[in-house]
Amino acid sequence: MDSATPAPAFETVTDVFPINGTDYIEFYVGNARQAAHYYQTTFGFEVIGYSGPETGVRDRASYLLRQNKVRFIVTAAMGPDGPIADHVRRHGDGIRDIALWVDDAREAYALAVARGARSAYEPRVLRDGSGEVVMAGIHTYGDTIHSLVERRGYRGAFRPDFQPMAGGPAVEPVGILHVDHCVGNVELGKMDEWVGFYERVMGFRNLISFDDEDISTEYSSLMSKVVANGNERIKFPINEPAEGRRKSQIDEYLDYYGGAGAQHLALATHDIVHTVRLLEARGLEFLTVPSSYYETLLNRVGPIEEDLRELKQLGILVDRDDEGYLLQIFTQPVQDRPTFFYEIIQRKGARSFGKGNFKALFEAIEREQARRGNL
Repeated sequence: MDSATPAPAFETVTDVFPINGTDYIEFYVGNARQAAHYYQTTFGFEVIGYSGPETGVRDRASYLLRQNKVRFIVTAAMGPDGPIADHVRRHGDGIRDIALWVDDAREAYALAVARGARSAYEPRVLRDGSGEVVMAGIHTYGDTIHSLVERRGYRGAFRPDFQPMAGGPAVEPVGILHVDHCVGNVELGKMDEWVGFYERVMGFRNLISFDDEDISTEYSSLMSKVVANGNERIKFPINEPAEGRRKSQIDEYLDYYGGAGAQHLALATHDIVHTVRLLEARGLEFLTVPSSYYETLLNRVGPIEEDLRELKQLGILVDRDDEGYLLQIFTQPVQDRPTFFYEIIQRKGARSFGKGNFKALFEAIEREQARRGNL
């Protein structure tokens, strides 16, 4: 396939695996209380629910956080044994569950398993006075799963196994609206396998492909394909390393994470300058690009509404496609291991993923790899 070749148009008019959107993202972490505090004070999430020993759940403590349409769960084990502790021991803090909101969890689960998905857990029903939530789970790359969540019979705030929390510290949201996409890193030779999984099992289509000529520097390269569901509310870029002179960022991730997993989560905003200013003031560290990037920016992307001086000051990148432009910026890893990080993105018509920024971005990542002695 030629570099950055769009996939053929999707021919079916009905979505064969309907997904309404991202339901929640669950992280397995070493200390859920501290992780919840981090997302409160840095990102401005509100803690709205809790599940743990006080609510009858003996093996874990989980905090539910929300900002607009984004819901995070941070979960820690209550002891040294079991799947949560094992996950953190191997991977460090990271995404365990990219949960998807569906109309019928039993039907979606049965369809996925019939098409070759490996079961993570069979359908279960959680009930309380507000109704019921039905959930089932399937495995994807590495130790990551997709919970399939059905809410049509539930009138409560989130889920029967969480009790509401109120009266916490006042927080100022940073303007995060929803999950734009979630990127996965997989082993060499596994990208097409997982693209095929999403196509076969969940009816996704290959939205766009990038080869090692698109995403490369002097030292390293990678290949990537983006899969999306029928309504494009769910988009999963999947990366694999390519041959290079030195270790790529994907190789570094796989080494430190202990295998395939979610590399970064892109969070959408309507005002990236406002969002980044707040995050930076609260101590979040971003990748930096050379000031020379901005010298030819307007020649490359054309007119934009934002003040170029502000974008340069904050290190925000810009790219354009046939439908508009986007603004994006990437954080440093948000834990000690150089694994998971965030992207903040604002779309002004563009549906792409910032191909024009790949070189500047990857050189910035390589500078950080070199500082860690891993390039």
